[in-house]
Amino acid sequence: MDFETKIFYKTAPVDRLHEALNDPKYECKPIAIGTNTDPYQPAEKSLKVTRSILETLLEYKHPVSVVSKGVLILRDLDLFQEFAKLNLISVAISVTTLQNDLKARLEPRTASPGARLRVLRTLSQANVPVGVMVAPIIPMLNDHELEEIIDRSTDAGAEFAGYVLIRLPLEVRPMFEDWLDEHFPLKAGRVMSRIRDLHEGKAYDPRFGHRMRGTGVYAELIRKRFDIARSNCGLSVNESGDLAAGEAGNLFVNAKGVKPLRTDLFKPRYQQTYLF
Repeated sequence: MDFETKIFYKTAPVDRLHEALNDPKYECKPIAIGTNTDPYQPAEKSLKVTRSILETLLEYKHPVSVVSKGVLILRDLDLFQEFAKLNLISVAISVTTLQNDLKARLEPRTASPGARLRVLRTLSQANVPVGVMVAPIIPMLNDHELEEIIDRSTDAGAEFAGYVLIRLPLEVRPMFEDWLDEHFPLKAGRVMSRIRDLHEGKAYDPRFGHRMRGTGVYAELIRKRFDIARSNCGLSVNESGDLAAGEAGNLFVNAKGVKPLRTDLFKPRYQQTYLF
């Protein structure tokens, strides 16, 4: 319950953002929001930290990608549309499962699978480039849903897709094991065994490039299934890698002519200062 009762948030992110973006040495590249923690948690409704960051990035015409599973994301639809007009944004909706029962156990008090698909559809209909992030994929619990999630998301308007295998760093591993023992006691041992197969015998591999995809036979099977599902839905590989920044962003693929995000429109304030 600490995740819901103890909320840490940045008190002056916009000030720090101004400082970074106005640094003459700053190089404009897409910024990814939501690859570490969801930017539309319930507290965001009143804190508006995410919205203030988006407003600042839009002011500077800075490209951004957003990943979320929260319906609160639609509050900022007006900003997303302004970004989209300039080809400065891509949004990914995280869909873990299409089973309401599993969602209730795994992600209690979060948006239902149907609500997430409706968010995806709303963004698509508003001409905001949007895709689906199938995450986390958990062996023997939701891995069989991979193809259906991609198919249903494509029907809702997804233009690209990505996936992430479950990660269990630090204190997350014992929490997850306790959760398995409570909700899936007959599967717990096999699930953890398969997870270790993904990471060369360990529950987690922190190496960049490995932690989100894993290695070995099962990891390769998931990759092939994803590629086939993506192909069947008309999604193609994003060779530019510019739809999102960072490791998670590199997992996205695009389709239907989605263009790389623009960086040439970026306007730092220090450039304006030198004119006077």
